[in-house]
Amino acid sequence: MKKLFFYFMVLTIPLLLGLVSWQSARYGDLERELERLEKSQQEWAENNKRLIAGISLLSSPDRIEHIARDELGMEKKRPEDVLLIHIAGGKKE
Repeated sequence: MKKLFFYFMVLTIPLLLGLVSWQSARYGDLERELERLEKSQQEWAENNKRLIAGISLLSSPDRIEHIARDELGMEKKRPEDVLLIHIAGGKKE
């Protein structure tokens, strides 16, 4: 019985050491993958910040007014130049 227990321990210890080293390698792989994903996430966040800043710049009222006035030849109308038409009782068919 003691010999059987001894042989079991002799075979089990190397298997457990192999399992520990396999888990350690797997942990290292997962840690590198996590670092890669975090770096990718940070790059996406920085890109989003740049895009949002670009949208803010391109949609500013001053820029739109400048393009409308200088490039398209448009001008603002005064309120007294605007004619509102209201049709009462119009029915849809």
